[in-house]
Amino acid sequence: MTVGLLQQVLVAIGMGLLGAVLFSAIGLVSGTDETTTIAPVTLLVVLLGVPPAGVFTFWLASAVAKHMTHAIPTALLGIPGDTMAVPLMQQATALRNLGVPHVALRKMISGGIIAAFIAVPLAVLFAVLLAPFGSLITRAAPSLFLFAAVAVAWLSAGRWASVVALVPFVLVIVALQTFTVSHGIKLSVSYFLGIAIGPLITDLVLVLAPAERARMRRDRPRSFALAPDVKAWGGYFPNPFRVLDKVQVGWTMLTAAVCSATFVFSPVAMTVIMGEIVGSRIKHPYHRLTTVVAVRNGVTEATYIAEALIPLIAFGLPLSPVAAGPAAPLFNAPPRFTVNAGSGQANNLHTLLSAWDFLGYGLLAVALASLVAYPFVMNYARSSAAFVARRLSHEAIIATFVGLVLVIGVWEGGILALLVILAVGLIGGLLYRTLGLNTGVQFMGYYVAVLSVPALVKLLSGH
Repeated sequence: MTVGLLQQVLVAIGMGLLGAVLFSAIGLVSGTDETTTIAPVTLLVVLLGVPPAGVFTFWLASAVAKHMTHAIPTALLGIPGDTMAVPLMQQATALRNLGVPHVALRKMISGGIIAAFIAVPLAVLFAVLLAPFGSLITRAAPSLFLFAAVAVAWLSAGRWASVVALVPFVLVIVALQTFTVSHGIKLSVSYFLGIAIGPLITDLVLVLAPAERARMRRDRPRSFALAPDVKAWGGYFPNPFRVLDKVQVGWTMLTAAVCSATFVFSPVAMTVIMGEIVGSRIKHPYHRLTTVVAVRNGVTEATYIAEALIPLIAFGLPLSPVAAGPAAPLFNAPPRFTVNAGSGQANNLHTLLSAWDFLGYGLLAVALASLVAYPFVMNYARSSAAFVARRLSHEAIIATFVGLVLVIGVWEGGILALLVILAVGLIGGLLYRTLGLNTGVQFMGYYVAVLSVPALVKLLSGH
C-alpha cells in the first residue's frame, strides 16, 4: 500500500467514524429529516476541502448510522424518526401495542444492516453496467432532467398537484437567478440550502401567524410509555443473522437485492410496495409483523444507497430523489463539485473516484456505521430514548442547523444569499405542506431551472 493510498484510507476511516458517531446521535431525535441534516453537514465537509474518499465515506456512514438509530423513536416512542421511517409505523405500532417494541426495534435494524452490506456491491455492479450509456445520458441531460422531474413529481404524494406546482417553483428559481446575477452574484449552494430546510423555515414562519401558533400550542409536555428492556444475547455485538429467523433473512436479502437495482423510484414507495408483497405471503400475524418491519427497513436502506450510488457512479448526474436531495453535495457543491449547465458534464465524485473506490469505501462506510450504531441501538436503545425524550431540546437541534445554514449562506453571497435561502425555503416549504411537493421534487426542479430551461429557451428562440 502506497503512502498516498494509506493517507486516503485513514482519512476515510476518520471521516466515516465522525459521520457514524454524529448521526447516530442525531438519529435519536425524531423528525430530523436526512435532507435537513445530512445534506448541509456534508456540504460543509465538501467545502472544507476533505478528500473525495473522506467525503463519500462520511456521507454514506452518516446515512446508514442515522437509518439505524432513527428506529429508536419509531419503535419505542411511536414517533417517526424521519420521513423514511413513516412506512414502518404501522407494524412498529402494532408490535408496541403487543408489548414487544424491543422486538420491532431489533428486527428493523438487523434487516437494515444486512441490506446495507448487500446494497453497496450490487449498486456498484448495476452502475458499472449502466456506465457505457453515460455519454448518451450526459448529452440528453437537459431533457432528461425535465422528464425525470415530472415523473418524480407525479410519483410523489401530491401527484398532479405536484406536477403543476413544479412549474411556478422552477420559474421562481429562474427569476431569482436572473436577479442575483444582475447584481454580480451567482448563487448555487443557497438554493440547495433553501430547499433542504424549506419545511423548517415554513414551520418557524407559521409560528408567527396567530391561528397557526394557537394550533401548535400544547398545554402540557408530551408523555411517552417505554417498555422494559429485554436482552436476549450475550456480549456487546449481537449477530443480525440470529436476531432474524431464516425466513426473515431470506426475504430481507431478496428484497434488498431487487431494490439495489432501482434508482428512479421513491424509497418510501419501494418500502411500502415490498412490505405489502412480503406481508401477503406470510400467514401467521405475529410473524408477518416482525418480518415486514425487518424487510421494510432493509428496503429503505437498500433503495437509499442505490439511489445515491448508481447515478453518482454511472452518470455523475443527480437523477433520483435521493441523489437530488440528501446526496446532492456529492454531485454539486460549487466551486468544488459542479455540474455544467450547458453540457451536463460533471466534475464531482463521479470523476474523482473509480468504481473500485466506491465499492471499497462504500463497504468501509457501512462497516464503520455498523460498528458504531448497531451495537449502540441493540444495547442502549431504551436509555437513549429516555434521555432524548426527557433531556434533549429539539429547539437546540433546530438552532444548530439554522446557524450552519446562515454561515454557509453568508459565505457564498452575503445578505443576498440569505434572502434567497429564505425565499426558496418558504415557497418550497409551503408547497410541500399544502401540495405535497416534497424536497426531492424541488431539487429536481432546481436542476430543471439551471439545465433544462436554458436549453429550452435556446431551442425556442432558434439560436
